[in-house]
Amino acid sequence: MKLDVLAFGAHPDDVELGCGATIAKEVSLGKKVGIIDLTRGELGTRGSAELRDKEAEKSANILGVKVRENLAFADGFFTNDKSHQIEIVKMIRKYQPEIVLCNAIDDRHIDHPKGSNLVSDACFLSGLLKIKTEIGGKPQEKWRPKLVYHYIQWKNIEPDFVIDVTGFIDKKVDAVLAYSSQFFNPNSDEPQTPISSKNFTDSVEYRARDLGRLIGVAHAEGFTTERYAAVECLDKLI
Repeated sequence: MKLDVLAFGAHPDDVELGCGATIAKEVSLGKKVGIIDLTRGELGTRGSAELRDKEAEKSANILGVKVRENLAFADGFFTNDKSHQIEIVKMIRKYQPEIVLCNAIDDRHIDHPKGSNLVSDACFLSGLLKIKTEIGGKPQEKWRPKLVYHYIQWKNIEPDFVIDVTGFIDKKVDAVLAYSSQFFNPNSDEPQTPISSKNFTDSVEYRARDLGRLIGVAHAEGFTTERYAAVECLDKLI
């Protein structure tokens, strides 16, 4: 299946937190969108990998994505090397996305910038004819996405551009809260983490509201880009 947009996250819930509203908007516009999780989040303080698998499936259904896969890389310990790059190249060639979304270029969690660099490098390598890959015994054709964008996560990185996601923030929040093991629950006996506070859960909406304020809309999500952001003409700006 060819996809329009393929979003990568180092952990299940990264994509939802970073660009869930953008994905929901793209789906509403008829785009085919998929998610690839690099790890199962097995080192997470709360919950378990098995529970995260179920939560990820529920969240994908909320967002309406066409596919979601998990590469089961080692949480916390995957590296940007040939073996990991090849596995991502296979996914890029399998789904042939025009646009790839991936982790923040700099962030608190070490897996986020690692995942960012790994996916970005694989997007380039995927376009090289002499790198041979196959899935199910069938050779794959080379493919390089036209655009690679990085969503923003824990750190308030200055975005290169923002997307108006007015009308889609509620779906993003629902998709995030599908990971009930990870986020605020006053009745939970699990250990507290930086993302289990009410303030963090509230930040999903108020950060989008603040970015929206800066461009004169209700809600927005920010991204950084690896090349100049371009507009078709002056009146395409909002």
